Amino acid sequence: MQNQLFVYNTLTRTKEKFEPINKGMVGLYVCGPTVYNDVHLGNCRTFISFDLIYRYLLHLGYKVRYVRNITDAGHLEGDRDEGDDKFEKKAKLEQLEPMEIVQKYTLGFHEVMRKFNTLPPSIEPTATGHICEQIEMTKKIIANGYAYEVNGTVYFDVEKYNKEFPYGQLTNRQLEDLIANTRELSGQDEKRGRLDFALWIKVKPEQIMRWPSPWGWGFPGWHIECSAMSSKYLGDVFDIHGGGMDLQATHHTNEIAQSQACNHKAPVKYWMHTNMLTVNGVRMSKSAGNGFLPDELFTGNHPLLEKGYSPMAVRFFMMQTHYRSTLDFSNEALQASEKGYARLMSAIKTLDNLKPSLTSSIQLNVHKEACYAAMNDDFNTSILIAELFEIASIINSANDGKKSLTDNDIKELKKLMHDFVFDVLGLQQESSNTSKDKALSGVMEIVLDVRKELKSKKDFAASDKLRDDLSKIHISIKDTKDGATWSVEE
Repeated sequence: MQNQLFVYNTLTRTKEKFEPINKGMVGLYVCGPTVYNDVHLGNCRTFISFDLIYRYLLHLGYKVRYVRNITDAGHLEGDRDEGDDKFEKKAKLEQLEPMEIVQKYTLGFHEVMRKFNTLPPSIEPTATGHICEQIEMTKKIIANGYAYEVNGTVYFDVEKYNKEFPYGQLTNRQLEDLIANTRELSGQDEKRGRLDFALWIKVKPEQIMRWPSPWGWGFPGWHIECSAMSSKYLGDVFDIHGGGMDLQATHHTNEIAQSQACNHKAPVKYWMHTNMLTVNGVRMSKSAGNGFLPDELFTGNHPLLEKGYSPMAVRFFMMQTHYRSTLDFSNEALQASEKGYARLMSAIKTLDNLKPSLTSSIQLNVHKEACYAAMNDDFNTSILIAELFEIASIINSANDGKKSLTDNDIKELKKLMHDFVFDVLGLQQESSNTSKDKALSGVMEIVLDVRKELKSKKDFAASDKLRDDLSKIHISIKDTKDGATWSVEE
């Protein structure tokens, strides 16, 4: 393994040396989508970020069990313990069964992830497939004295739990502050304390999604799902739990409480969170009217977008900002990333056609070490990409005859670029098989042949004019010792 990996742990608010519980093996859990609607870009950023983390851990030689769940039940409007069920509400709007909604948006989620070239997780469990595990965990929490049942609903007793364990440890907040920021209990409320949350919820007569339990027919609370599934597949204590920072204060805080109340152990060694998205400096949200879906981003079919952007250009755009930093969408930023992605892919293509020299004018190990140093510093993709552009400049300089690379240099560079651009960053060459692209390629081959003939006749003025005229329409021709090449300038 290359050097030492450090990760930022939300729980301790420091960068820590990464040392998995079991040598050479990593247990990774990421909260997956709630499949009642199209996956939004905030979710996509989280899943793409953890895809990068998964890829780099694999690259370092770890055996990784990556678990990312599908929430297909138990999620109520506003992420509370009361209100409409998101799946049933959507099913009524679309005049479908709730599980038809689940199937429709699960397939849509997988398709978006495929377009972004994310690797599938090792296990993708569903909440509805683990009802028994959630009931058993709830029973154990009750037996341990940290939960109580009222009229068929089971609540977690936060204040009792907090007497033994710090409930607000993940966000570094005291219980008194958390209570002060919650609404007062009404006279009809069944909860003992303001912060108590449901582990199991009694079903309403009209609800379709329901399961039998020791407390009557009902469905699981949202938080218990992840605690049950993570412990089943990764054990009571595992290495990394990830998700968006919006899950930190409630969902992940409650996961820690449930798991500790059940097993008397802190469930996770390293908590990792991705930051939020903004659009032109304003937080992306439905209420702000500035949110767009992945397919709207790909097609450009949105008032805020000047054009569509390819999935790889968007993935590259996301990678240019560290996962813990705010990511700001703007047409200018997306178009700059589009050009940067094209420049990187062009350099890789140039590398494939480079002819070796007998001597070398670069120190390749310096660049290789810089790539690993960036990734080992809490997966710092922004610094990695800057280093990859340095390598791209070396490749282009070698192609122009300004630097020399040996055959071994070229082989090493190919491996380095493949490892970090394709395997770690998860980028891929986007195909250009449209009829227009093929036609342009054909025309340019004819143009290069015409220039070659002009030069053979020593008509350099005509040859140069042809090159300069093409440059005016952003087609660049480069003359190398192995012949002329062309590219479209972004």
